[in-house]
Amino acid sequence: MMPRAPSLLWHAALGLAVLAAARPAAAQAPEQAAQHAVERWLALVDSAQYAKSWTEAATAFRTAVSQAGWDSTMTRLRSPLGATRSRELLGAQYSTSLPGAPPGEYVVLQFRTVFAGREAPAVETVVPMKQPDGTWRVSGYFIR
Repeated sequence: MMPRAPSLLWHAALGLAVLAAARPAAAQAPEQAAQHAVERWLALVDSAQYAKSWTEAATAFRTAVSQAGWDSTMTRLRSPLGATRSRELLGAQYSTSLPGAPPGEYVVLQFRTVFAGREAPAVETVVPMKQPDGTWRVSGYFIR
């Protein structure tokens, strides 16, 4: 008669794999959760939905810049760059403190982005902050 241990181990391993695959978004690494939020936010910016991107940003962001100011700045600076041709993640760094920012949970993401209206690739830096409700929302956006 064959021992049942290998079968039990296989079922245990399968069970763990299923649990790992089904874990909720909140259990994701901060960098992954933040990146997903940033990608959704960047889609708004890419489609020139600047007012909506302001609404979807972190409270600290909305406190620092008015909706009209954000819309004006983005129209002036981002619109001339044209359509986003490609965007590649260069890196993501989790931090609990950033210069000039209140204490909190942040992820600094940098992307190499190619725009239709610019010959050289740009570097976009997007900084989401974890909100009290556990969601990640953009608190800073910079293009270089």
